[in-house]
This record gives sequence, C-alpha cells and structure tokens, in this order.
Amino acid sequence: MSRLNVNGLCKSFNSAAETISVLDNVNLTMEAGENLSIVGPSGCGKSTLLYILGTLDFPTAGRVEIDGVEPFGLSASAVAKFRNESIGFIFQDHHLLPQLTISENVLLPALASGVPSSEVVARAEQLIADVGLSERVHHLPGQLSGGERQRVAVARGLLHRPKLLLADEPTGNLDRATTETIAELLFDLPRREGAALIVVTHSTWLAEQAGRQMRLENRQLVEGQGANL
Repeated sequence: MSRLNVNGLCKSFNSAAETISVLDNVNLTMEAGENLSIVGPSGCGKSTLLYILGTLDFPTAGRVEIDGVEPFGLSASAVAKFRNESIGFIFQDHHLLPQLTISENVLLPALASGVPSSEVVARAEQLIADVGLSERVHHLPGQLSGGERQRVAVARGLLHRPKLLLADEPTGNLDRATTETIAELLFDLPRREGAALIVVTHSTWLAEQAGRQMRLENRQLVEGQGANL
C-alpha cells in the first residue's frame, strides 16, 4: 500500500469580496522511502499544500490518505495524536526551544505522551549520533551554528519513525556548503527509515537532489526535473 495518496485536493479562501483558489485538483502518490521536491514561485501554494498534508490545515475538497488512514475523518484529538505519531516536520526556522538542550529538543515530540521511555531516549541518542552531534547533546541551541540547529530539527522530525516527513525550505537560511551537508542527511536518513519525504524549496540545486521533482503551477502539481524545474 502507498504511504501517501492525495486525490482531487482543493483549497480556497473566502474573503468579503471573493473566493481565492490556491490548490485545485492536486493529485499525488508516494511510496515508503521515496523522496520528492516541490518548487514554484512564492505565493503559489507550496506551503499551504505542505500544511494540509501535515494536517495543520484542512482542504476545501479532496482526499488525503497516509498509510491507510484518512486523517481528516478523525476527531480533533485523534488527528493531533496521528500527526504526532505519523508525521514529522522540518521548517526553515528550526523552531528549537532555546531553554532546552539538544537532547531535550529532539525528545519534544515524545513529551506529549508523558515521560519518554528508555527506548525513545535511546532512539533520540541514535538520531543525534546520525546527524553528527553526539558531542553536543547537552548544548543549548544558542551554542550551535545554523547548520547544527537544522541537523537537530532533522533528528527531531524522525523521532517517532514518521510515515511522512515534510520539510519547508529546510536550507533557506544556510550557506551552500552547509546546505549540501543538510541535504545529504535530509535525503538519506528518511530513506533508511522508510519515511516518504516531501521537500518544498526555492533552491533548484536542492530540488534536483530528490529522486522525484514536481512543480506547483496554476494551482496544480506537475512532474518536472532538472532544467524543467
């Protein structure tokens, strides 16, 4: 079974003067371990699409199924639980809590369920090692570089072994050398974990590192790669 199925997804916003359509009949299928980049001009709806796939926003119409579950058919509490356990997020601004250590930040998704188990703590330690920060576990975010903070965000996004990992401009604030380091982790770790990864980016270079590339134009997703992005 596909990890992600999107059929006929639409999103519009109503104002006093008019209804603005942002997404119209978006369709997408992804398998476990597959990675996809989505490009498109600012304001075209890329982040809106990502927020809907992450269940942080609701579609106007259409169907989203993640690993056999239709999250928008769940109750508010059930969809929050599903989001925490099945979807990981990496944002341009890493959203680390400045008062918490690196280890505590990676463990944040588990705190919603109470005290993390020893297995979850071990999982966090392994992910921190995977992103090359074992010697920084007790540091605060303010003691890390921008690239290191984004590595922490990658580890945190993978803590619960998500079915779907969503990255919104994950290298937007980083220089080219750091971007290349983050890209290697971003495309390798989720694949090894069996997560479907979607990266929204303005960077043509980063987009071309994905196994599959698409562009959002005229409110729909179209296939494209290389120079066609």
